[in-house]
Amino acid sequence: MESLSITAVADELSGEAASASAGRSTRVITKSPGGLRQMLLALAAGRGLSEHQNPGQATLQVLRGAVRLTAGEESWDGSAGDYLVIPERTHDLQASEDSVVLLTFVTG
Repeated sequence: MESLSITAVADELSGEAASASAGRSTRVITKSPGGLRQMLLALAAGRGLSEHQNPGQATLQVLRGAVRLTAGEESWDGSAGDYLVIPERTHDLQASEDSVVLLTFVTG
């Protein structure tokens, strides 16, 4: 059995994001042979992920801060504790304050 402190990793990634030129830092925490992936993503305020295609079924849980996910004409504002099933279409993600999110998705 493997365990991990999400809080400790979020702290580390937040520090890395604050000093990174792109304003973000990531760490894959789950990568199964069946295609399940989980990634922690820290974003500095005002930074984000530009428009990209959804890799398939995906969810986002906001652990810290506040973010906006935009998919076409729809947008969603989330803060700590919020959870979203990401639409299966092109979208972007922007942080309105320093944030950490948990992305879960299935590939393949």
